[in-house]
Amino acid sequence: MSYRVAVRALCEFSAKVGDLDLRFTPSPTAQEGMEGHRRVVAKRNAHYQSEITLEGEHQGLHVRGRADGYDPVANRLEEIKTYRGDLARQPHNHRQLHWAQAKVYAWLMCQARGLSRIEVALVYLDVDSDAQTLISEPYEAAELERFFLVQCQRFLGWAQAQEQRLAARNLALQALGFPYAQFRQGQRQLAETLYKAVSTGRCLMAQASTGIGKTLGTLFPLLKAMVPQQLDKVYFLTAKTPGRALALDALRQITDVTPQPALRTLELIARDKACEYPDKACHGESCPLAQGFYDRLPSAREAAMHLPMLDRASLREVALAHQVCPYYLGQEMARWVDVLVADYNYYFDAHALLFGLSQSNQWRVAVLVDEAHNLVERGRGMYSASLDQGQLLALRQSKPPGLVSALDRLNRQWNALYKEQRAPYQASEQLPEVFLRAVQQCIGLIQAKLNETPAEVDGQVLQFFYQALQFSRVAECFDEHFLFDISQREGARKRRLATLCLRNVNPARLLAPRMQAARSVTLFSATLSPRRFYADLLGMPADTAWLEVAAPFRSEQLEVRIASQVSTRYHQRQASLAPIVELIATQYQRRPGNYLAFFSSFEYLQQVATLLAERHPSMPIWNQAPGMDEAARQAFLDRFVEGGQGVGFAVLGGAFGEGVDLPGTRLIGAFVATLGLPQVNPVNEQFKQRLGRQFGAGFDYAYLYPGVRKVIQAAGRVIRGDLDHGVLVLIDQRFAEARVQQMFPSWWQIAAQ
Repeated sequence: MSYRVAVRALCEFSAKVGDLDLRFTPSPTAQEGMEGHRRVVAKRNAHYQSEITLEGEHQGLHVRGRADGYDPVANRLEEIKTYRGDLARQPHNHRQLHWAQAKVYAWLMCQARGLSRIEVALVYLDVDSDAQTLISEPYEAAELERFFLVQCQRFLGWAQAQEQRLAARNLALQALGFPYAQFRQGQRQLAETLYKAVSTGRCLMAQASTGIGKTLGTLFPLLKAMVPQQLDKVYFLTAKTPGRALALDALRQITDVTPQPALRTLELIARDKACEYPDKACHGESCPLAQGFYDRLPSAREAAMHLPMLDRASLREVALAHQVCPYYLGQEMARWVDVLVADYNYYFDAHALLFGLSQSNQWRVAVLVDEAHNLVERGRGMYSASLDQGQLLALRQSKPPGLVSALDRLNRQWNALYKEQRAPYQASEQLPEVFLRAVQQCIGLIQAKLNETPAEVDGQVLQFFYQALQFSRVAECFDEHFLFDISQREGARKRRLATLCLRNVNPARLLAPRMQAARSVTLFSATLSPRRFYADLLGMPADTAWLEVAAPFRSEQLEVRIASQVSTRYHQRQASLAPIVELIATQYQRRPGNYLAFFSSFEYLQQVATLLAERHPSMPIWNQAPGMDEAARQAFLDRFVEGGQGVGFAVLGGAFGEGVDLPGTRLIGAFVATLGLPQVNPVNEQFKQRLGRQFGAGFDYAYLYPGVRKVIQAAGRVIRGDLDHGVLVLIDQRFAEARVQQMFPSWWQIAAQ
């Protein structure tokens, strides 16, 4: 047997017992943790050694890792941990895990340096006060060796089963065949290019239209590359739930044609969607699935490992059968599966689980980013934060015990930020340092209360706490790629209130390390043009490969018309209503069927729909409404039946503008009555200025490229297969401009005006 495991993973497997308990949280961020480690090391003597690589072996189990620090003068091995709050309230099983890690490192150090004894220490650093607590115990090397062997023995049975599974998986993957007799047009080119990219350790940006089977065309080559490239994990990341479903379906297609490949797949979902007891807190005294979680985890883990496909339903079934939390069982199983299907934030967020596991376990991973055009806005959102003064006002009025003076002080600093502000909106490139210190004080006080009496902390206080914490953490990343702004409004009794935002303008610096850490990252979408725009804003490496797959469609399948006599600009919208109604009615009468009509806002949509209903009352129409839940969205789509007739009105860039599959006669045409440009407002104007300063094309980066991309995505709903035929009517005079048309798919042919 030859199986590798990181020290941390070994101890998390063998030394965790008791309840799941999240009360000693929130823990410091990864950045705070790294900085805390550096501060501890900086205060040690000149002989102190840090980040020492150590490894050992027992019965073919190879254990490796990096010890935080070793003082050769004191002969002391240190495990450094950062924290917030009252250390005395740290759960016992947390401390037990820390000791396990320290003792394993200590034995590996004794073995490496021939030491007969060593002092083992836990060093706890309070990241807020910078105070250190050192807890140490002397150990004989023989005692540490026995401890090490016990941990290895607990893990060996699992490791042997994993090794056997991986050997069977590798044999099957090497023999894996494509699930269909032949590739679709363009699909083979995508698969081959991706295989070459991962083989050479490069990233890839692939623009490929709907209809070639991108999901299958990207997953298959990565599975074929797993063995030769020694990949530990494949991550398939999506922006929306339908993308996860497509990925899981593609994996089923691949594995169904191969005799049990021993491949293990896991779907990860958000905690609020996985939680069985949303009214309970995540600790054993509140939630029955947290009580004794680690005691029941081994049997749940064993049962889960026998299922090749751990989708949401399967994982929940296993978790409840063993009375453990489905969400945290999923977090555990992420360590032991081969393919993970999850949302973008699981890898790209500041506190991303998959990125953290990859780094701590030194995994070799390949990442697929589905519908990657969404990653620009999602990346900005991950690294942005806001605070609303109205929420603070409500909190102050409730007078939470112990927080009144701190909240009043915060409010005074808040008011001082816009005391002299004349315009309702103000942007700055500087952080409000004094205000941030007041925020930190509130965070510290609430944190102390959470540690002392977590059950007594009011929900309103808790909500403010997490928002303030996010604001504080984003402030730590603040640089020239961010914007701090203040938006004023008038509240009750004409009181001035302000919302404060830390907005990420360009997420490239924060996403780039995630791109570079993987063996290969592939971004794929039907709309990744202009290439430079996405490469610039997503932090792609300079040697990233580019592939544009020719569309499988013919120009005669889609009649593209431009209604250049109509302007949909805001100040001309009233005049546009009647012409748009006639365009829709004329096309519908010419060829009755199902159509989608896209508009820039719900207000505009409603105005056109109302006029259409007045003038053509026999025409079936149905409208997207603001805030539709999943059932309402499905009901909207269910109106598009095969051979049906009517017009569905939707907002461009909304739920129905992408990721919607209505093949055949379920949809035979679309009207797009807007260029899709983001609204001209002070925030977007700031983005234009900043992006112009960085890339010299502020309007294009802030308005044009995002707008036209939404148009092309919406248009992509019409032609979904080789046999589809339809019409696309682009309604606005700006669609006739050359710089707009050069962004259109090459297979489109504009009909003569």
